Amino acid sequence: MLKSNFQKKLIEAGCDEAGRGCLAGPVYAAAVILPKNYKNALLNDSKKLSEKKRNLLRIQIEKDAIAFGIGIVDNLEIDEINILNASFLAMHRAVDQLKTKPELLLIDGNRFKPYPDIAHECIIKGDAKFLSIAAASVLAKTYRDEFMYEADRKHPEYAWINNKGYPTKAHRNAIKEIGTTNLHRLTFRLLPAQ
Repeated sequence: MLKSNFQKKLIEAGCDEAGRGCLAGPVYAAAVILPKNYKNALLNDSKKLSEKKRNLLRIQIEKDAIAFGIGIVDNLEIDEINILNASFLAMHRAVDQLKTKPELLLIDGNRFKPYPDIAHECIIKGDAKFLSIAAASVLAKTYRDEFMYEADRKHPEYAWINNKGYPTKAHRNAIKEIGTTNLHRLTFRLLPAQ
């Protein structure tokens, strides 16, 4: 069972990102403040949920959350500042969107660039431990998937509808045969070394 709070007193926002390992598209992050002692038996790390469950949970989370924000860093910025910094920036942008100011950020992972005037805790595999981080992982993933489905309509040859921009065989074969799009991250190793 996932925990509803890291501690009881402060307003907490869970933060997570999606799309870090992709070859194309932006990195998305979400920040979510849930009510104290929130319960949701279905909510879990987005990677452990079916797409159908994630989409249903997104509606529920957006209804139940005290506040949520989505942050986006596109592939051009990723190429400029690198994916680690882009992930931090996306999380900062998500926190910027929150209508309620959190007093503590729960970050999924082991590193974070401090957000001005808000304390944070890095929690490894946090999306499988805390509801607010799990909620953020669901929002980041569903919003990013939506973006990649739209992108797939313009570039169906890369099979983004299936791979969401991740380095699958089909995606890499298309890069090899056709080249890149304006959504590809050019600083990433798009093709394995020959």
